[in-house]
Amino acid sequence: MTEKIKIAIVGIGNCASSLIQGIHYYADKNEEDSIGLMHWEIDGYKPSDIEVVAAFDVDKRKVGQTVDKAIFAKPNCTTVFQKDIPETDVKVSMGKVLDGVAPHMVNFEEDLTFVVSDEKEPELEDVVKILKDSGAEMLLNYLPVGSQKATEFYAQACLDAGIAFINCMPVFIVSNPEWEAKFREKGIPAIGDDIKAQLGATITHRTLTNLFKNRGVKLDRTYQLNTGGNTDFMNMLNRDRLASKRESKTEAVQSVAGERLDPHDIHIGPSDYVAWQKDNKLCFLRMEGREFGDVPMNIELRLSVEDSPNSAGCVIDAVRVCKLALKRGIGGQLTSISSYLMKHPPVQYTDDEAFEKSNLFIEGKIDR
Repeated sequence: MTEKIKIAIVGIGNCASSLIQGIHYYADKNEEDSIGLMHWEIDGYKPSDIEVVAAFDVDKRKVGQTVDKAIFAKPNCTTVFQKDIPETDVKVSMGKVLDGVAPHMVNFEEDLTFVVSDEKEPELEDVVKILKDSGAEMLLNYLPVGSQKATEFYAQACLDAGIAFINCMPVFIVSNPEWEAKFREKGIPAIGDDIKAQLGATITHRTLTNLFKNRGVKLDRTYQLNTGGNTDFMNMLNRDRLASKRESKTEAVQSVAGERLDPHDIHIGPSDYVAWQKDNKLCFLRMEGREFGDVPMNIELRLSVEDSPNSAGCVIDAVRVCKLALKRGIGGQLTSISSYLMKHPPVQYTDDEAFEKSNLFIEGKIDR
């Protein structure tokens, strides 16, 4: 029997809910009917070989609850595609708030507002102890956009606990040379930053941008406007928290353009919060260019996806590749898988290159 991959999660929101639902959804599947996976097995590990052994949040409706109940607690609003989640004795621990909750989120709509727990916040050593006692091998960071101090807090907790770090949100840790050096020095693998969707706005925009380049069409200007009704979009109504998100999404597209666009000619990022959309994300994409004879052309596209399962399709691979790195004793950034799965990786490859390099890493033919 394959040993379990033991993970801890900070932020038991929609993305964590989709991931955990997926772990159990695929438990009774086989490779032939494993729709929605990029890899059925990685080094013998299937999705159902992942086990949540520790969790952190700051919402009173989740703190103290077992994980199987917390993933369905408000303000979570993602699609429930796996209702039967086995009971667990793993409870959600109180996390460190810091900048993890935007002030406007505390007094928002009743069903969606954050209700910060009045439990005592842990110190760094408390979080480290929970991680060590749980046997967690890695921590997944699902904190809200703009949580710079909180993300750095949990990154340091991973270093102190000696466990790997998968950074699913746009605070730059793995792509920050100083932080990356700390993980490399300790021989701890790290994957980041800012998870892509399996097939979402960023990967679609990158693919079309690369298509323009490969077909000799000059891309003059482009925008990507996204709307949604989950807590992620609600959080980003505070524009002060958006800087790293915009940088992450914009650089993901700029990096595959043959010639970088002037900042005035590219606009990418969350546009607005629409409550009734819930976890559905709409992308409105426009690209204007010139083809043969300098003749103008344009593309307009509307993409509709369920946001959180879309990210879970990538995280399920990140976890298993991270386990592979732990077994091989590799520390620091995992360049190939980060480029494949993250918007702001330490090294930007084209998507085809990243896909190839990720498979080469899985096969043991390259070292990171």
